[in-house]
Amino acid sequence: MTCLPEKMPLQMISTINNSSLIQPGFSLLNFDGRVFLFGQKGWPKRSCPTGVFLLDFKKEELKLKPAYFSKDSCYLPPLRYPAICTPKGSMAQSEKCPYFIHGGKTPNNELSDKLYIMSLISKNSKKFTFKCTEKELAGEVPEARYGHTINVVHSQGKSIIVIVGGRSYKALGERTTENWNSVVDCMPYIFLVDPEFGCCTSHAFQELMGGFSFHLSLARNDTIYIIGGHSIESNTRPPNLYRIKVDLPLGSPAVNCSVLSGGISVSSAIMTQTGDQEFVIVGGYHSDNQKRMVCNTINLEDNKIEIVEREAPEWTPDIKHCKIWFGSDMGNGAILFGIPGDNRQLISDANYFYLLRCKEESDQDPEQMAQVCSQSSTEDAGESTPFEDSEEFTFSFDIDTYNEDDEEDESETGYWITCSSGCDIDINTWVPLYSTELNKPAMIFCSNGDGHWVHAQCMDLSEDMLIHLSQVNTKYFCPEHTSLAKGLQTPKETPPVEKPPMKALHRKKPMTIFTPAKKSFIRKLFQ
Repeated sequence: MTCLPEKMPLQMISTINNSSLIQPGFSLLNFDGRVFLFGQKGWPKRSCPTGVFLLDFKKEELKLKPAYFSKDSCYLPPLRYPAICTPKGSMAQSEKCPYFIHGGKTPNNELSDKLYIMSLISKNSKKFTFKCTEKELAGEVPEARYGHTINVVHSQGKSIIVIVGGRSYKALGERTTENWNSVVDCMPYIFLVDPEFGCCTSHAFQELMGGFSFHLSLARNDTIYIIGGHSIESNTRPPNLYRIKVDLPLGSPAVNCSVLSGGISVSSAIMTQTGDQEFVIVGGYHSDNQKRMVCNTINLEDNKIEIVEREAPEWTPDIKHCKIWFGSDMGNGAILFGIPGDNRQLISDANYFYLLRCKEESDQDPEQMAQVCSQSSTEDAGESTPFEDSEEFTFSFDIDTYNEDDEEDESETGYWITCSSGCDIDINTWVPLYSTELNKPAMIFCSNGDGHWVHAQCMDLSEDMLIHLSQVNTKYFCPEHTSLAKGLQTPKETPPVEKPPMKALHRKKPMTIFTPAKKSFIRKLFQ
């Protein structure tokens, strides 16, 4: 077992370019010691259409450099709170070893039920190229979810994917305008997915009494350990500790679930591997209003699991007094996590980020990376406040998270105003309608009088029309002020008044043309 220092060193990252891209729910992927950010805030832009960034650390500074996808890759949306794992069970990881990515939330707060496979196919000093493919699933496919875990187990020379827990929206038949964003814990089924053919089967166990989300899981050979979690129905964090054993004979797989003692009550924690059989748990929550400041060490020896408390790092005053925190495992015993910035800052939505090393630098090997383990780094940011760690929390502060561009503050522009007599947009029930929306409605400016803002959705504007009006230099008037603004509109074209033409002076008379008969008569007359 690796000897850990008495206190884990904590380092603040002073400068991060494009730090607004890092939001709660992000994930980190470690390819051969290189760490990549996945799950940026908002939809990808032209500067980085893949939405995947290399984390380039230099001393106390962090730069985000865009990564690239191969031409035969599928589109991978930026997903928050997905389940992520690698298929290998040892700490040594090949750079070509892929990641499995399942579920998660899109920037429009839609849930994904897709399974992606992402691998690094080429790299040089300036360019990293990935290949991403979507795996088609069949059979008892897990419903769209987030806050769950995914692992790969190995038995009798074969491998299989295991998906556990998570949170999903209510069924369509149960969703109304008032509870459209309401979520429930998924049924506590264990899903097995064939990584080659995509066939899915579900398994139910009496030991899994209720749904749970934002738990921790780690895999070792043919066994998965489930630790902690949060139940939204009872709003509790029971000290769960489950052992799921999967046997893969020639026929159907055999799954066994058992309850172990010695679990801990925690949700949204971060887990990193510090040794061949050793892990460290950092962060998380005891309750809705209490962060979990203690840390734990997990020892896996002789097919047994032991969770013991260990000394925590010297948390800064900012960390101690903040209400929430979020982060993800970087691999090789390191964790990146952030806390909300001070609202008194010029940039109100800025975060502070820290690098926590849970492993002595002398023991760190750049060729090593973390054990196949999946974790929910933070719980859901919710539909109203980006720094709320999940729907379990209801804090009073409100911070803008529309996209990485600078925007005016909601308190000044009034995104939750009653824009017209028929306005029905409510901060508690509003859901995104346009692809450009994330956490606030799209608005358009009515030019009547001193002007006022109205919701594009209430004005029945299509997305194409909204984009057109935002790009052209023209005035817009909402339906309530269209009649008042008619005088400002361009008048209709009227035909010009017809005037009789003026008579020309000394106009010559037209020449008289004689017929042949008349010419003959005149000729005879003069003869």
